Amino acid sequence: MKVKTKSKKVNKAWLNDHVNDPYVKMAQKEGYRARAAFKLKEIDETLNLIRPGDLVVDLGSSPGAWSQYLRRRLSPEGAAVGALNGTIIALDILPMEPVEGVQFIQGDFREPEVLTLLEAAMAGRKADVVVSDMAPNLSGIESSDAARISLLIELAVDFTQQHMKPQGALVVKLFHGSGYGQLVKLFKETFKVVKPIKPKSSRDKSSETFLVGMGLKNLA
Repeated sequence: MKVKTKSKKVNKAWLNDHVNDPYVKMAQKEGYRARAAFKLKEIDETLNLIRPGDLVVDLGSSPGAWSQYLRRRLSPEGAAVGALNGTIIALDILPMEPVEGVQFIQGDFREPEVLTLLEAAMAGRKADVVVSDMAPNLSGIESSDAARISLLIELAVDFTQQHMKPQGALVVKLFHGSGYGQLVKLFKETFKVVKPIKPKSSRDKSSETFLVGMGLKNLA
């Protein structure tokens, strides 16, 4: 019974924090599906990554808050609907409610046939920016979770090497802890500029952080 009581207290505390979170309120007010939109917004505004006319690939896109931000960013009027100056392709293993102007592919990024669908949607073009909010289902076993997170990030890095313009940028979510140092090393080996960022909208208690790699190194 103690465990259940503790669990209820934890859930109640989380719910209380969530309801009173200023970014949750802002997301509701501005029509975003999740507060995560403000994480990408802050990263983009800090580094000026996304520009009109860009082709942006959104990996791990569900429920769609990042795609919503990208859609507004590439709209001449910053609107949630209407004209779009650019291309957004979103992909997730989970379903995603449509976002106007965003092409969505449902499937597992690790499967070759899904990657083929993504390549077809890109129609021979290379991405200007790739953003990845991909995260595995965590088991609570640190070594196992770290390996799963690392695999997804390594796949995102490999994708950018094959499908992104040399001057492009990759944004990934990762977590401080086991494997973090190796992933930073991978980024430094792959990109000319590497920036770790902890957005203000990322909760203080969370080990979540983001890595941005800009400009591919010549790996030939």
